Amino acid sequence: MKPDPYDLGLDGLEAVLDDQPAYRARQMWAWLQRGVHDPQAMTDLPKPLRQRLAATFAPSPEVTRQSTADGGLTRKVLLQYADGEAVESVLMLYPKNGRRDHARATVCVSSQAGCALACPFCATGQAGLRRQLTFGEVARQVTVMQRLLAGPVELPAGCPPQVTNVVFMGMGEPLSNLDVTLRAVRWLATPTEAGGFGLSARSLTVSTVGLVPGIARLARLKLPITLAVSLHAPNDELRDHLVPVNRHFPLAQLLTAVQRYQATTGRRVTIEYILIAGVNDALEHAAELARRVAALKAHVNLIPMNPTPGIAWTAPSVQRQRAFARVLDEQGVAATIRHNRGGDIDAACGQLYADYALASGRMLRVDRDAGQRAEVVRR
Repeated sequence: MKPDPYDLGLDGLEAVLDDQPAYRARQMWAWLQRGVHDPQAMTDLPKPLRQRLAATFAPSPEVTRQSTADGGLTRKVLLQYADGEAVESVLMLYPKNGRRDHARATVCVSSQAGCALACPFCATGQAGLRRQLTFGEVARQVTVMQRLLAGPVELPAGCPPQVTNVVFMGMGEPLSNLDVTLRAVRWLATPTEAGGFGLSARSLTVSTVGLVPGIARLARLKLPITLAVSLHAPNDELRDHLVPVNRHFPLAQLLTAVQRYQATTGRRVTIEYILIAGVNDALEHAAELARRVAALKAHVNLIPMNPTPGIAWTAPSVQRQRAFARVLDEQGVAATIRHNRGGDIDAACGQLYADYALASGRMLRVDRDAGQRAEVVRR
């Protein structure tokens, strides 16, 4: 199998190009940082060297699908790698305006092809885990978007011309591919002159459904990133069905690990809570959630359920969403109802892959029993 130049890194490129002037590897790496993956487009390299590099390294992933929503502010791509696996990445643009002092361009990256954790409301969970992604495959998701921002597509007014934030909230569980996630985080937060992507660590968010050993490792490393914990239920009985890994790491153990993470890093944690009509959206659930997380001083992101192929669950009404948030606010817990990007083209998180999988003849696994069990618990 041909190597991925991102996986080799600058040191590895220097070893491959040890018969060339030392600056040649740095020239190639600079192109890769900017999202130029095709050696033939690296115009400051000699043509014979470009041909040699094109024959040496693995081909770039193919953008098999691309969709635009929200007036051009949301762009989703499906990247297919040489072995046929595909992952989705999302670029979300937030222009500078009267409510926002700084423009942002946030890339949501996947860390795995599929996911093994089988949350019954998630399109990726239906597909199961197909394989881990490499560092290069994660890095390319960011640099593809960096290249997209560079043109030639005209962006909406007030948008930044480069990636400003990265969130590990796409396909897969980042802490199940922790070594790759950590390498990606370090590369993203390394200055460009030192071979990295040049973001602030505080602009990086890693999401997890609650893998306690991974959270403990992040705490020991004291990386100043944001940790987002996908809770989705306020008690173990319901969470066992909505987030099956809870059977291994129940809420008390998980929230203790989160408190230790906060104490060690000094970073505020975000709690993610998907709102599913008739399952976990009762006002009693809101009150119980407030009691659970009050000590964390965390911010709660309430996420209305995305309509997803093969899943009958839906989001509660806007009025019910607001009532849920109001209970949290009254208990002193900061909460925001997240606007799901891409909904106007049926391309909300997980759907792009779900549609691709169905179209390509792949069966999406639906744990209907888990949904029924969750509804029984709710009652």
